Amino acid sequence: MENTRKFFANIRPLQFLVAVFTCLTLLFSSAYPAFAIGSYKSTPSEGETSLNQIQKETDKVASSKAGNPDLEESQAKTRKGLNSVQGSADKNKMKRPSNSQSATTVQDKVEGFLENVTGN
Repeated sequence: MENTRKFFANIRPLQFLVAVFTCLTLLFSSAYPAFAIGSYKSTPSEGETSLNQIQKETDKVASSKAGNPDLEESQAKTRKGLNSVQGSADKNKMKRPSNSQSATTVQDKVEGFLENVTGN
């Protein structure tokens, strides 16, 4: 009985450190997504222009007496941009083969990591 008391008395500081480490891990893991937001700097009105244009198109279709646009009209709008609603808004922000040639693939990253680990 005396030995178990000594054992738990010696373990108590370790239990405290484990509890503190666990609390800090939970705190920082829940705050990490908020830190990621800070890496993208934008102005509040940045998305407003494209949204206003989309709203104008929506209002125009909704107030039209003809009702829904026909297939040819929808296809013509789609050919102008990304889709018939968004048009070409934010087209320059999208990833596509023409602007992603210098990107590193996951396979390249894994191969580089394995080369670093194994030393080959």
